Amino acid sequence: MSLTEEENSRIIEMAWEDRTPFEAIELQFGLNESQVILLMRSSLKRGSFELWRERVSGRASKHLKLRNPEISRGYCPTQYKQR
Repeated sequence: MSLTEEENSRIIEMAWEDRTPFEAIELQFGLNESQVILLMRSSLKRGSFELWRERVSGRASKHLKLRNPEISRGYCPTQYKQR
């Protein structure tokens, strides 16, 4: 699958967001968790990638099966405030 630079950028942004599960990225872009990890590894500096992996490893909010069922949104309501 060939993604545009804009799509890659959006996937990286979604991967960094705490509340965006990998399943949402797969639904929107067709990349599963391991493909997202490969994209992040090839797109980020080594230190940034390692920080990201440490941050998302085992994080319940990044996996729908582990997520609290009361959380039904993919982002914080104040995340996309208009200026």
